[in-house]
Amino acid sequence: MKIILTHEVSGLGAAGDVVDVKDGYARNYLVPRGFAIRWTKGGEKDVAQIRRARKIHEIATIEQANEVKAKLEGVKVRLATRAGDAGRLFGSVTPADIATAIEASGGPKVDKRRVELGSPIKTLGSYQVSVRLHTDVAANVGIEVVAA
Repeated sequence: MKIILTHEVSGLGAAGDVVDVKDGYARNYLVPRGFAIRWTKGGEKDVAQIRRARKIHEIATIEQANEVKAKLEGVKVRLATRAGDAGRLFGSVTPADIATAIEASGGPKVDKRRVELGSPIKTLGSYQVSVRLHTDVAANVGIEVVAA
């Protein structure tokens, strides 16, 4: 099935790309979550609009991405959240929480869709989180999750 990506999907493409995927993957995952729309002849206008919006929000060059990477890796991020006596969190830390904490710690504004968690954060402690800034540049940010 041909689809138009509306958001960047790891391993598939960037927003505005027209890709072929299996029908079930598109119908059950990408389209319902808003990551893609079905391709139509009229959808080509949407592709141009999505690409224009992407250019405004994305980091254009690798040099800019490396500058932002240096700023991100220099920031110490502390995330206060509710936890039980054993250090287990009530819920988990989401990419949106991390993006907000990075900005609150004095770091640059980061889109929550660019934050990649290896596994869900469900306990107190220190973690390394990857932030995809450009197709070739990713920053590793140290996050300390503490009890509120």
